[in-house]
Amino acid sequence: MRYYISDLHFYHEGLLTKMDKRGFGSCEEMHDYILKKWNQKVRQQDDVVILGDLSMEHGKLTSSLLEQLNGKLYLIKGNHDTYLKDRRFDASRFEWIKDYEELNDNKRKVILSHYPIFCYNGQFRRDKEGKPKTYMLYGHVHNTQDELLVNEFINRTRKTMHRNPVDGEERMLPCQMINCFCMFSDYTPLSLDEWIETDKKRRAHLNSTH
Repeated sequence: MRYYISDLHFYHEGLLTKMDKRGFGSCEEMHDYILKKWNQKVRQQDDVVILGDLSMEHGKLTSSLLEQLNGKLYLIKGNHDTYLKDRRFDASRFEWIKDYEELNDNKRKVILSHYPIFCYNGQFRRDKEGKPKTYMLYGHVHNTQDELLVNEFINRTRKTMHRNPVDGEERMLPCQMINCFCMFSDYTPLSLDEWIETDKKRRAHLNSTH
């Protein structure tokens, strides 16, 4: 099984009371909770793609924490992943470390980036049943004003008609951008299908309140 998650921000004490307001009494309390949620879901043979901003600490402490997480880990680099430059960091814990990647997940293309990409590769593609064939998974914006702006873009794009150059038929654009922010999944890595459902419910609630 392959799972995805973003912006865990281990050792980022400021997010406990500011911006995210995560509500934990300390980073240690947050770490214990995340480790519990993670290891309840992820098995050692599972793949987990982390979409950036894993840790705010130096290499040695970050490596020690990674050793406590189940699964085979993959990292899309975020703007706060400075521990990667620390020679004490054990990069072998990751199967790969990249700025950007495109993968196949159960016959669907997945675009992986720490930052949201509005015009992503394969955005217009649908299968024979008309379902989207490409999903853009991102992080970085947490649950901020930037995420509200991304949501506005998604809503506007999905209402935009596009003429298919092959058959000439007009269809709505299938914009599928999913914010894999860890707080949206209660700090639990989710599969693509689980993120699709989680994102659908969250955006429906978001659109009903704005």
